Amino acid sequence: MSGGLAPSIVRVGRVESTQALAFALAADGAADGTVVLADSQSAGRGRRGRVWHDEPGASLLVSVVLRPRLEPARLPLLSLAGAVAVAEALTQVAGVAARLKWPNDVLVGGRKIAGILLESRVGPAPVVVAGIGVNLAQRRFPPELQAAATSVALETDRAVEREALLGALLEALDRWRRSLERGATTAVLDRWRALADTLGRTVTVEDAHGVAVDVDADGALLVADGDRRHRIVAGEIAEGPD
Repeated sequence: MSGGLAPSIVRVGRVESTQALAFALAADGAADGTVVLADSQSAGRGRRGRVWHDEPGASLLVSVVLRPRLEPARLPLLSLAGAVAVAEALTQVAGVAARLKWPNDVLVGGRKIAGILLESRVGPAPVVVAGIGVNLAQRRFPPELQAAATSVALETDRAVEREALLGALLEALDRWRRSLERGATTAVLDRWRALADTLGRTVTVEDAHGVAVDVDADGALLVADGDRRHRIVAGEIAEGPD
């Protein structure tokens, strides 16, 4: 994938987790850019240990093996780069106005249409697996998700080819990942800021409450509370009250 090589795509039907399979392939020497694409997952995972719900055949469920040329301290920036790539691919292929919720949820109309999970194995040669789930054809969600989730079908009332979205996503991910490797961190951060739904909103995350004002050079969220400024490295955002 890096350097413009065509990715190797491992296609499976129902799998426990595309993340687990991708890491297993990486341990066996899978090349940078290897893709695991599934129709459904029996034990899909989101951020912070959450279960990822999918309707068989209705989502883009993919994990990408990355062997980035980045120092370990900069690996978290791949999360923002991945979010930008998903948003751009959705806008290009589906025509939706995708926006980003820190650190890497993708929203349309304030509802989640895609999620990203980055996991790494840091060693002499770090391996990162980017897990991405995009809601494509779903018309219904479990009751607890109905108010918070959406899909391409619900937003556009039309079908989008999974392969078309995958192609656009991999191209964008490769482009932004290579930007980071070239040292163009500012370009990635500026693009994330341009797509951000979080900035300017009053948020609560962990023990901090205030206005989300920016992300720093490491991708951490900066929250202003009067004269105090909190730097949030990880956490779950809740919005308001003002």
